[in-house]
Amino acid sequence: MAGHATPHFHNQAGYAKIRVGVKEFMCIGALPPFDHPHIFIDMGADDETICAYCSTRFVYDSSLHAACDPAECELKDKKAA
Repeated sequence: MAGHATPHFHNQAGYAKIRVGVKEFMCIGALPPFDHPHIFIDMGADDETICAYCSTRFVYDSSLHAACDPAECELKDKKAA
């Protein structure tokens, strides 16, 4: 099992792009129950990618670390809240 949790991002508000501070993450589309299959995205050497399900454009920004902008697009663990 991995030594870290994979961040999950959504685009409930329909932003044109979401800046993320990681290159490996899960996209869930909208918030449950309207989410799409949770897919793993790996940007590899690229600095941006588009989700094949919801067409959200994710742009890598190393200054964000593991967060995203807008911050509300990160799916938080309900248990941690």
